[in-house]
Amino acid sequence: MEKIERPVATGPYVEGTSSSPLEEPVIAALRTVFDPEIPVSIYDLGLIYVIDIDADGNTYIGMTLTAPGCPVAGEIPNWVRDAVSPVDGIGEVEVEILWDPPWTPDNMSEAAKLDLGMF
Repeated sequence: MEKIERPVATGPYVEGTSSSPLEEPVIAALRTVFDPEIPVSIYDLGLIYVIDIDADGNTYIGMTLTAPGCPVAGEIPNWVRDAVSPVDGIGEVEVEILWDPPWTPDNMSEAAKLDLGMF
């Protein structure tokens, strides 16, 4: 079986870097998944590092967590898969937890920082 080359995670996903028309609805779906301890979506926390959508709609999402000891680490990939799978045009969804680069509060969007009073 041929191994698929995945994009290298360098930090939070940058909106507009995918050529897929499914990028926007996938991001909207990701914004419905919230960290259970922080009232901010996982997308705005900067936990999503890779969104790779092929021509058939099969989607790979590489993400990190705020901490390795996250109590819902085993559940969050399922939440992400469940949120993205119903998007029209999406095929199979694979979610992988990545630890490199490590998450820092600098990954958060300006809106997330504002919501959390970090300004």
